[in-house]
Amino acid sequence: QLQASGGGLVQAGGSLILSCTTSTRTFSRVAVGWFRQAPGEEREFVAAVAWRSGSALYSDSVKGRFIISRDDAKNTVYLQMNGLKPEDAAVYFCAVGNRPNVDGRSYYSSFYGYWGQGTQVTVSS
Repeated sequence: QLQASGGGLVQAGGSLILSCTTSTRTFSRVAVGWFRQAPGEEREFVAAVAWRSGSALYSDSVKGRFIISRDDAKNTVYLQMNGLKPEDAAVYFCAVGNRPNVDGRSYYSSFYGYWGQGTQVTVSS
């Protein structure tokens, strides 16, 4: 089971840290990504982090504000979200990639083979 947590209500300009954990799988040898979906919108890529190297990719909309990281000893991937804007409000999902590295394919849902439950992030203006 893959579980995202840490969502909540925050004022614009504030910060949140999301966590993605698994009790039945492992993040070893796979990249992990975060996506988000706002009401009436399609799911969109947010960030992804590679296994071992920790190389990261970000969408243009969050680059410079969000930081993705991983602690494989804890089977946990984090998404540090700073400078939150109302347009960041969405349900955030984490997903396990089909390979260890990140590249252009990591921006797409097809790169990921396993998805968890989402966590709601609300940003008040």
